Amino acid sequence: MSHPVSYHAPGAWLGILGGGQLGRMFCQAAQALGYHVAVLDPGEVSPAGMVADWHIRAAYDDPTALDQLAKRCVAVSTEFENVPADSLRRLARSCVTAPSGDCVAIAQDRLDEKAFIQKAGVPVVPHRAVTQASDLDSCPEVLFPGILKTARLGYDGKGQVRVASRAAAYQAFEALKGVPCILEALQPLDYEISVMVARDQAGQCVTYPPSRNQHRDGILAVSLVDGSIPAAAADQARDFALRIARTLDYHGVLGVEFFVLRDGRVVANEMAPRPHNSGHYTQDACLVSQFEQQARIMAGLPLGDTDAPRPAAMMNLLGDLWFDARGVEREPRWQDVLAVPGTRLHLYAKSGARPGRKMGHVNVVADSAAELHRRIAQVSAVLGLPDA
Repeated sequence: MSHPVSYHAPGAWLGILGGGQLGRMFCQAAQALGYHVAVLDPGEVSPAGMVADWHIRAAYDDPTALDQLAKRCVAVSTEFENVPADSLRRLARSCVTAPSGDCVAIAQDRLDEKAFIQKAGVPVVPHRAVTQASDLDSCPEVLFPGILKTARLGYDGKGQVRVASRAAAYQAFEALKGVPCILEALQPLDYEISVMVARDQAGQCVTYPPSRNQHRDGILAVSLVDGSIPAAAADQARDFALRIARTLDYHGVLGVEFFVLRDGRVVANEMAPRPHNSGHYTQDACLVSQFEQQARIMAGLPLGDTDAPRPAAMMNLLGDLWFDARGVEREPRWQDVLAVPGTRLHLYAKSGARPGRKMGHVNVVADSAAELHRRIAQVSAVLGLPDA
């Protein structure tokens, strides 16, 4: 479905709900285009609030603050999916929202998300809703071994428990405090990929090259765009991501994660209604990053070039790197990281490092896949990271 597109020239205000690193990078990209950015976030200090032109310090559901944001901004987005969907619906009365509250609401609940993706004609893993312990009685054996996940508010491996049997699932459900869950069957996984798709207000779509993702302890560690994804899987994932975005009538940048199984099948895992960690490589590998793309869509500008002419990678930097083997805090050797050719450092200006906290990322580019992996290995050696 297409909608009337309003163009807003540089100098207009764009808004973002959330003060984290994604909001920060959005601010920087929008400001580079000449736009002003207002951030609504309850924190006194936040990565996005530090660089925004205006920081409204209030709760995400504060009606007065939302009305202030809508009055100033021509369009508003969100940097995380757990913002109240009704806040976006309220904003939509007065300005463009990209994405809409309805889209965000679907992505906030894994059960609704799975049902929607299937409705769009995209395959997902076998699963079953578990809203009470007795639901586990009727779960088919094909779901074991599986993963029990909270239906809402889980991320980066949180709210997830691997279960080898029905008995283990009962214990996991109790450990998760009996909140609504989804039980997903473990699959013969070969690797994971994600696709960033951008859809503007007129319904035009573009996709970025899919990234091949490696996780450690449930958190994305490295995203690779190095030609290692077979063309058939990459094309299928792009087609599925576009199908999801169009069926949602989505406006903005959307991340869709997929499993590629050992038999070559591609199945959807989940979606993120915002720029995504796995798309950070676009900042240095593409002419137009995922963050600039989001700003363009909000301002009614044409979609930008998504080609990645050179092999590229994103390496996540977690707070663990700020501590030595004895637990003593110290600063990583950024000068040695940046001495590796083709590297660019992005730090989020967070006030304190702690294990598992996303503090920044390093993007790496090279002229060949072999050279890219050599450079990744050099960065890993400097930081003491496992080989990618």
